[in-house]
Amino acid sequence: MNPAACLLSGVTLAAAEPAKRPTKEEMQAMALKMAVDVTSTKDGTPQKVVYTQPDSAAKGLPGPAVPLLVFLHTWSGSIEQGPLLIGLAKQRGWVMVAPDFRGINDHPEACASDLASQDIVDAVEYAKSRARIDTDRIYLVGGSGGGHMSLVMAARAPQLWAAVSAWVPISDLTAWHAESTARQNQYAQMIEQCCGGAPGSATEAEYRHRSPLFHLAAAQGVPLDINTGIHDGHTGSVPVSQSLHAFNVLAAPDQQISGEDIAIMTREQKIPAALAAETQHDPERQMATLFRRSSGNVRVTVFEGGHDSEPSASLEWLARQCKGQPADFSLGPYKEGGAGALTLAQ
Repeated sequence: MNPAACLLSGVTLAAAEPAKRPTKEEMQAMALKMAVDVTSTKDGTPQKVVYTQPDSAAKGLPGPAVPLLVFLHTWSGSIEQGPLLIGLAKQRGWVMVAPDFRGINDHPEACASDLASQDIVDAVEYAKSRARIDTDRIYLVGGSGGGHMSLVMAARAPQLWAAVSAWVPISDLTAWHAESTARQNQYAQMIEQCCGGAPGSATEAEYRHRSPLFHLAAAQGVPLDINTGIHDGHTGSVPVSQSLHAFNVLAAPDQQISGEDIAIMTREQKIPAALAAETQHDPERQMATLFRRSSGNVRVTVFEGGHDSEPSASLEWLARQCKGQPADFSLGPYKEGGAGALTLAQ
């Protein structure tokens, strides 16, 4: 395959054929055509949600219930990213919602606020009011800031999800603030705009509330697949440690990854020799799996890449999960024609 880049508001989609690059404005216009207003049950404001369903899945028509895919945008993204996974959802005959959940993470109402969380729950309820949703197959997926919010929602609303797929997520905002400050990028300032200032005694509660690392134990029963690129934090903005520490919260004590091994992967961009045998050829993925470990309902994969995700692989895994059942980490066969990798520019 000879991929060409199609820039979609900070998300680069590897495609089979070259394509004209839509501008952010074009993407936003497309999203708004597909969007509906869903009234927040928390503050009564109308919130944009990109929504699509198969005509045959409409409520009131006969037929089986269908899965619902909930897609969450990145840290610096908003409603314009909503259409990104619509093609994959349509291929499967799934309903899909992509809530805005208060947009870019640069103000207090966004970034895992209670308002943003409720927007996601409200979007699910909207879909249930319009389509025959299989409530045992409601799936959540997001990358980068969407991965952060996916982990947040796994903990805040575990009863909703059949499974959650999080790619290159942020799990600890205080640690990421320090990492972003050291790299002199814009994310430290954006975190401060969300949490009311730099980390300290006055803001500690906000940082912890919005950081899934401190709450993930509540997601113990939810099948959770966490994915991180070995070069992220170097070629990307979120170090692999953010994912590995999240895995440790849910892993059995004897299956947790040691702090020393996490430090090596984060600092040296390589898998420690002691972990080198813990790998797996995954025919559903394009990016090589360098390290993979599962424990109960949680799995972490370190892949050969940076700040990336693979939506096709996410949906393949999600489709095997059913609420109330143990996580299914079996592998399916390679399928031609997948959407390829998304490089997330936050």
